Amino acid sequence: MIMRIFQVTTRPGKEQAFSRFFHDTAIPLMRRTEGLETILPGRARADSPREFSFVMVWRDLASLQAFVGEDYQTPHIDPAEAELVESRTIRHYDLVQG
Repeated sequence: MIMRIFQVTTRPGKEQAFSRFFHDTAIPLMRRTEGLETILPGRARADSPREFSFVMVWRDLASLQAFVGEDYQTPHIDPAEAELVESRTIRHYDLVQG
């Protein structure tokens, strides 16, 4: 399985708008995605009010690529959030079963 950590920093002043998008659009979309075994959405905290994240566990690389395309290393965003996001990062790891 593949652990994918996606982090977003919003543009200043766009925290509330991104929060609405995150809760109303992004989280429901991800929960319906085939091949996504686990999703852990993380909202902003008082000490990092512009940062949001998703920790996702994908069944396999084929499932991940079916969702994002062949270029899974590039963080993709929904066009609706483009004006809200200042930066984003993506990291991938092989999941270690404990």
